[in-house]
Amino acid sequence: MNPNPESPEANPDEDAAPPCVLSFNASEPTGAAGLGADNAAIAAMGAHALPVVTGVLVRDTADVFEHHALDDELVAEQARSVLEDISIGAWKVGYLGSAETVSAVAEILSDYPELPLVTYLGSTPWLDDEQQSSYHDALRELVLPQTLVLVGAHAVLTEFLLPDWDGSRPASPRELANAAHKLGAAHVLVTGISLPNQFVDNVLAGPQGPITGEKFERFEASFIGAGDTLSAALAALLAVGVELHEAVGEALAFLDQALDAGFQPGMGQVIPDRFFWALPVPEEGETEAETPEDTPANQAPPRRMH
Repeated sequence: MNPNPESPEANPDEDAAPPCVLSFNASEPTGAAGLGADNAAIAAMGAHALPVVTGVLVRDTADVFEHHALDDELVAEQARSVLEDISIGAWKVGYLGSAETVSAVAEILSDYPELPLVTYLGSTPWLDDEQQSSYHDALRELVLPQTLVLVGAHAVLTEFLLPDWDGSRPASPRELANAAHKLGAAHVLVTGISLPNQFVDNVLAGPQGPITGEKFERFEASFIGAGDTLSAALAALLAVGVELHEAVGEALAFLDQALDAGFQPGMGQVIPDRFFWALPVPEEGETEAETPEDTPANQAPPRRMH
């Protein structure tokens, strides 16, 4: 160790550090969604996560039992303290907890208009109608005008962007993008669009129409944290300098493989494996399930980091 803080060894070249992504999201104890998902997905993309806690969800892998929003001043203080010390390459906004915190976060975002912002809109069934209405109104007014990509499931984005949609047919990605554009967001990444033959579509769209996307076979399992994983991965890829349309394709492919390798640690939903790529590749002649004599048959093979 070198105890001198002014020496080069104690202050490595900034260019050697990975790009940083500041994530505003809730903490929850399963590690499946919220900041747990953000941290894992951002790390898997080669970036470093700066997690700012906006609230706490008390939950297991099946249900959310309680939610507690943090004071908006405390959220802002967390972010300001790290931003005065560390340069970041992108933002990820997840669940912010309250309309007051939305306002505080939006003020911080506005100080860095050059940074790409990925906003993830998940479902919030734990909020009552009044809370959800004020929360969504604040997002529309304050965060969407600063958003490069608004990410969300087709049904959630339709309810949020087109609340008066008659439902006679599904809203198209272009219609959702137009509605988001009127609120200031540049693009939408719409996930889970139902297609025939057990496939789903995921489309990045702007007001002119679809830009890129990927179709994947529908999984039978129900997952926690898929949207947080996708949006955090996208923010990290943008932070490392990947162009938007390429970043979306890479983030979607990453999510598909993470879901395919998902695991069920409890009695509820499946958790995406954000480090599926760290599993050793079976050598020729070996099966993936091969285990040595001293390894229990139900134990996962050891993981290695690249």
